Amino acid sequence: MSSLNRRDGRLFIEDVDLSEVAERWGTPCYVYSRADLESGWRAFDEALAGVDHQVCYAVKANSNLAVLNLLARLGAGFDIVSGGELLRVLAAGGEPASVVFSGVGKTEAELEQALDADIGLFNVESPAELDLLQAVAARHGRQAPVALRVNPDVDPSTHPYISTGLKENKFGIPAAQAQGLYRRAAEMSNIRLVGIACHIGSQLVSLAPYLDALQRLLGLVDALAADGIALEHLDLGGGLGIRYRDEEPPSPQDFGRAVINAIGQRPLRLMIEPGRAISGPAGVLLTRVLYLKSGEDREFAVVDAAMNDLLRPALYQAWHDVVPLVARSDVPEKNYQVVGPVCETGDFLGQDRRLSVAAGDGLAVCGAGAYAFVMSSNYNSRPRACEIMVDGSEMHLVREREDARSLMDGESVLPA
Repeated sequence: MSSLNRRDGRLFIEDVDLSEVAERWGTPCYVYSRADLESGWRAFDEALAGVDHQVCYAVKANSNLAVLNLLARLGAGFDIVSGGELLRVLAAGGEPASVVFSGVGKTEAELEQALDADIGLFNVESPAELDLLQAVAARHGRQAPVALRVNPDVDPSTHPYISTGLKENKFGIPAAQAQGLYRRAAEMSNIRLVGIACHIGSQLVSLAPYLDALQRLLGLVDALAADGIALEHLDLGGGLGIRYRDEEPPSPQDFGRAVINAIGQRPLRLMIEPGRAISGPAGVLLTRVLYLKSGEDREFAVVDAAMNDLLRPALYQAWHDVVPLVARSDVPEKNYQVVGPVCETGDFLGQDRRLSVAAGDGLAVCGAGAYAFVMSSNYNSRPRACEIMVDGSEMHLVREREDARSLMDGESVLPA
């Protein structure tokens, strides 16, 4: 996170003291940097300069309206996976024509919603979905712009839960079936074939899987052209990783150079769908130490954020840097298990962290701008955190903290 900096021992995002954020808005809370979000998107856009392209932000990474609006102002497209995400994009000022609808389980109502909104593209993931989209489009008297998402059976060498391009994964159309399905789709009166797509996984730290998948897609593009099916664009998906601990992922510039070289002179518009690589480094989760607790062989720092606020450590065994908001030398450094109040042993934000902290101290969990708030829940009837956007020396509340009483809205007890 380039905007995260320490001044006289105090942690800042841009020009805002994070201790002041915690004091004003309470903890736990998420804080995002406008500058980092903008530079994250621009890095991909500039990496593809010189070729026809569109950078579609993956909304599932962080769907806060302020984040989406900021990216829409920059000219971003949007990759969505639900009707709810489409509503968010439109409410945030996103252009419908810039929206790509991905996902393996689109409902009939979602297909209708997206057609009515006149989105730019449907990434179709099965023959059954293609048939349903044809029927829905025919009923509405429309032609649906379609790319088939092909599963290239490429190992992305990432966590198995976020691998999406292997033949055992639920995503996409098997490569061996794709050419036949393209031929069938080309005969459908309410389907307009415009492209080909794939997505092989998330948190990728090597270009090799991308280039492997790309070569398989380009072979299919060339075979389809020989069949008389000329495609307009190629969607390579997203998934480029970020540095959480010691990873060394390729830069957007390295990614862009390699992909452009591989495509060569083919007249294809290039589409990519980064999410984590744009918003992940741009956010932190602020939390406060409630208690320090000594076990028989472990020291625990019990904090007020929990797995319901940040699920990644429990779900993916993910590592996030945990740092004090104010550096201190008046207490001994110890090896702490940073744990939350939720009644699960898996409720931890960090394990075996060397920290000098006392009860009441604030901590920042770094790399929390993606797959963080969006995956939060009300487990243990805990209200979800507020979200703050920092812009230079200013801070803006972009989501209010939930109230515990509001969690019961819509519920009722049985009649007497």
